[in-house]
Amino acid sequence: MMDRLLLTLFLLWVTLASALGVRIGLVTDVHYADKPSTAKRDYRASLSKLETAVSAFNEAKLDFIVELGDFIDSAPSAEAELGHLRAINAAFTRFNGPRHYAIGNHDVEALTKAQFLDTVGAKQPHYSFDTGGFHFVVLDACYTADGTAYGGKKIKWTDTEIPPAQRDWLAADLKATEKKTICFVHQRLDAANKYTIKSAPAVRKILEDSGKVLAVVQGHAHTNDLAVINGIRYFTLHAMVETDGAYSILEIKPDASLRLTGFRGHTIYDAAQ
Repeated sequence: MMDRLLLTLFLLWVTLASALGVRIGLVTDVHYADKPSTAKRDYRASLSKLETAVSAFNEAKLDFIVELGDFIDSAPSAEAELGHLRAINAAFTRFNGPRHYAIGNHDVEALTKAQFLDTVGAKQPHYSFDTGGFHFVVLDACYTADGTAYGGKKIKWTDTEIPPAQRDWLAADLKATEKKTICFVHQRLDAANKYTIKSAPAVRKILEDSGKVLAVVQGHAHTNDLAVINGIRYFTLHAMVETDGAYSILEIKPDASLRLTGFRGHTIYDAAQ
């Protein structure tokens, strides 16, 4: 009897969660480092900026938060970068809920991907998960055009790729879900410039062919932007390090409409239906 009651309550909770939609906190390009500022970047200040954002996320009682890459900036050694990563991640972990990470090029200059993931407590560089009746995909474009993974060596940041094996995984993952989907990635999938993933057209076709992807959320370019390509919205978010601590809350409503509300340097896209 008690088992049936618990199951009924659980199913009611799932139904209610789906009816309310999903709310997500977003930051990108934090570039934290304990080093002197430049004309546009106050690296040390990113720590207090992220603390402010996480406090706001906790007050908003969000479903989860996502860090969209370039969590740290470069340092003289891997050990120094690990120190920066531990410090900034300690602020991020103050969120009272699940956290997700997309790897950025600066995250894996001196560090390997395994070092980054182990330090922040993440399991995979690319993966998917479900929350509140929707599907979410985290992609990893930190590969060169020849398929070499970034990590522990100097890589030209404009040489960025989602390799064929990951594209095959993405197509299979989208085929396996019936849910509307949001994708997160550091580098851009919409533009045609130095910030763009080499295989962007092929990746966009996978997203479009699935008929399930509502939007892609990305960073890297240090600007606010919104493009709509064949019905999919591509939100590009401004860098926290170059703003007054920019962060956003993305709302996915039960009818699958979207609203991106930006704060401290992120743009508000009220009409993103």
